[in-house]
Amino acid sequence: MESLWKLLYLLEPAPVTLMLTAVAVTFGSAFRALNYGKEMERNRDLSEASITLDSSQALMIPVMSSCSLLLMFYLFSSVSQLLTAFTAVASVSSLYFCASPYAAYLKSYFGLSDPFVSRCCSKPFSRIQGLLLTACIVTVVAWLVSGHWILNNLLGISICIAFVSHVRLPNIKICAMLLVCLFVYDIFWVFFSERFFGANVMVSVATQQASNPVHTVANSLSLPGLQLITKKLELPVKIIFPRNLLGSTFYGGTASDFMMLGLGDMVAIPAMLLALVLCFDHRKSRDTVSLLELHSSKGHKYIWYALPGYAIGLITALAAGVLTQSPQPALLYLVPSTLGPVVLISWIRRELDELWEGTVSNPTDKARQIEA
Repeated sequence: MESLWKLLYLLEPAPVTLMLTAVAVTFGSAFRALNYGKEMERNRDLSEASITLDSSQALMIPVMSSCSLLLMFYLFSSVSQLLTAFTAVASVSSLYFCASPYAAYLKSYFGLSDPFVSRCCSKPFSRIQGLLLTACIVTVVAWLVSGHWILNNLLGISICIAFVSHVRLPNIKICAMLLVCLFVYDIFWVFFSERFFGANVMVSVATQQASNPVHTVANSLSLPGLQLITKKLELPVKIIFPRNLLGSTFYGGTASDFMMLGLGDMVAIPAMLLALVLCFDHRKSRDTVSLLELHSSKGHKYIWYALPGYAIGLITALAAGVLTQSPQPALLYLVPSTLGPVVLISWIRRELDELWEGTVSNPTDKARQIEA
């Protein structure tokens, strides 16, 4: 009974906000991926084609992830500044990608003139695009200076959305292959890595803070205001919330002051799977998919089985962490709760073969290339 009382912690603001954010970002990433695919289909723009994983690429993801994890475990302090600089560039690009549709909508809604002023990467570049890019750069610079957790989450969410929009799974067969491999990967590095490497590799890497290159440069140049620039940064590869969310904001706090969820637990499993089933729902209906239409026909959409499954798996993972007082591999719970309902319902509906094999790609047909 005492253990069950501990679960009341999940009703506190920080865990509730973390869970709601994760579910919203997962669904938003899948929905953005669908709209981006339809946009590329209309434009027939081969330079913007998404990457569709095949079986060999899916199998290499856990292998490369393991190598990267070990590299970060042993050499993080040596490469952290370079990693921070690379992350900053990726964050600008991702934030621009996520904000572009809203800028286009506002331009259309207010009837703003937006002349092209230059060309960048063989593409016309307008004033509004220039202003948007400047705003994205300013946002990333603000993160580099302050290290604020809200900016960290904003950049992490944008990276998640951009990744899911550009890297896709072609069918449930490849998806299941990837998920099973990542299932084993997550369990090994959380539960068994300490036996081989003397420490929990996954937890060690996830809780490390990177050196801030901006602080290093400012310190070497003896610039004023050095005390305002954070020396360490949480990289936007995880969503973090202060445990005392309604209290004072944490600046420069340790990892124990925050609760976190890695982007891999939103991208690798739920968001890519949701993008796959959402595109499958769209191909089956051949209608314009909107939030209203998804709600009105939820009984016929696989998305409404995968999304609640993700929420249940996430709650189970957090509950297990509270009860055991130890880190938990989230994919241990997310893989069965997301993949299981989709496979079961598709088998009941006699659509498993179609979902299992997906759409056959045709190199001459851009529309099929971008289908997830």
